[in-house]
Amino acid sequence: LSLPLYGLGILLLLMVALFGDERNGSQRWIEISSGVAIQPSEFMKIFLIVAIAHLLTKYQEQVDEKNLRNDFILTGKVGLLAIIPFLFIVKQPDLGTALVLIGIVAVMLLVSGISWRILFLFLLSGIGLIAFLVFLYFVNLDLFNKIVSPHQLNRIYGWLDPEGTAGKEGYQLMQAMLAIGSGQLFGRGLGEGIQAQGGWIPEVHTDFIFAVIGEEFGFIGASFLISIYFIFIYRLVQIALSSNDLFATYVISGIIGMILFQVFQNIGMTIGLVPITGLALPFISYGGSALISNMIAVGIVLNIAMRTKTYMFD
Repeated sequence: LSLPLYGLGILLLLMVALFGDERNGSQRWIEISSGVAIQPSEFMKIFLIVAIAHLLTKYQEQVDEKNLRNDFILTGKVGLLAIIPFLFIVKQPDLGTALVLIGIVAVMLLVSGISWRILFLFLLSGIGLIAFLVFLYFVNLDLFNKIVSPHQLNRIYGWLDPEGTAGKEGYQLMQAMLAIGSGQLFGRGLGEGIQAQGGWIPEVHTDFIFAVIGEEFGFIGASFLISIYFIFIYRLVQIALSSNDLFATYVISGIIGMILFQVFQNIGMTIGLVPITGLALPFISYGGSALISNMIAVGIVLNIAMRTKTYMFD
């Protein structure tokens, strides 16, 4: 079912592009009925993981000899699978979810065992792209603005200089860090957060939910949440290592990449570690589509764990 599911995901993204419901300048949803909408990009993450896992499994089973040429062909096929939904999602615009797809692909390629030369080439390409954009910013600003939208550039300004842009681009980040800092060690208490409950932090129920946890439960509460995520991801790694099905191992590795990137990006942007992107904190942020897709991912992992056979003598 991997390829039909992938095709369904692309069809849903196409429907979003043509008939999607627009909110806050983003066209990401398909409205089913009044007040009920789905966000197909959330489900596309699962569909992409399954499709890439299918492709990697076929490669391992069919290729007699692993060499650089075959690895390049495999990487090209994986890239083609990922670039189509990536472009659709960037167009919405939803850079956060698009970056999650890159995280998924990176982890799955790393686990697939392709040549380190290809991985190193991708790393150099990413660094080169960033260096080129920085160079273009200072040399040809008009061309730079055609590649990077003003909205994305403003978020970079707010990240690099939150204090200097506190009245505009850096407002969200400054308010979030103020909330987290004011929580100190034990927090202000459930429902007692001044920044969170006073409406000072925009999108506090979705993108900036970690600021609420930091303010109301303090360093202890925030550390407890991060520890739970660490244990959760560690358990996913254990299940992936114990699985005796190659396809299942690839699927779990993609889910690990998805969860890990979302946790790092959401918490990181709240404390000023990375630029702000609209991305939910798994199982914590408000959002039906995100919650359902994460539950589907966990359901798949539990299914794999249930079907993994262990023997006394390996």
